[in-house]
Amino acid sequence: MRKVKTWPLLLFVIGFMVASVVSISAKPTADKPAFVIRKVKPQMVLYTIYRGSYDKVGPAVGKLFALAGKKGITPRGPASYAYLNNPNKISSEHWLTEIRIPVDKEALSFTGKLGKMTDVKALPAMNVAVAVKPEGLADPSVIYNNLHTWIFNQGYMAVDGPCEIFLTNAMSGNYAQMKSEIMIPVEKFSTNKD
Repeated sequence: MRKVKTWPLLLFVIGFMVASVVSISAKPTADKPAFVIRKVKPQMVLYTIYRGSYDKVGPAVGKLFALAGKKGITPRGPASYAYLNNPNKISSEHWLTEIRIPVDKEALSFTGKLGKMTDVKALPAMNVAVAVKPEGLADPSVIYNNLHTWIFNQGYMAVDGPCEIFLTNAMSGNYAQMKSEIMIPVEKFSTNKD
């Protein structure tokens, strides 16, 4: 019988507890999420690139938390996914997701030493448009469509791909039962005229 190490699980539980106390500024209603623009502080992340269908990402998240535990890197918040390509344009076996775990700056000592697709990096401060995906919603496409329209109507434009911060268990494999914040980096439209 294989012996299971408990400290990677402990690190995940700590990350989950941090996620449960994250304040949510966008409060959804029964049928329509509220949208807000929020300033996100600079952040250090341990990340890995996952290729494949979103419904099979759970083990990759677990491996990243286990790697953090093995290297003595302490998670500082909930896991998030940055979506690197459009799932409506390519088949699921080619979807690319950057799985991220916030960590402290001491983790930078591992930069370039964790593998071909896994590393530590600094993310800059940025403005993001935020929507909450409530538990029980399996397909967030309506939220994304409405959020993009709202961004444009507020005088902003998307400047990078979306990411999703999971406020409940990112390893469960049941996306519909996860509550998350969908974030899209944005900038104000330029009013300069040449």
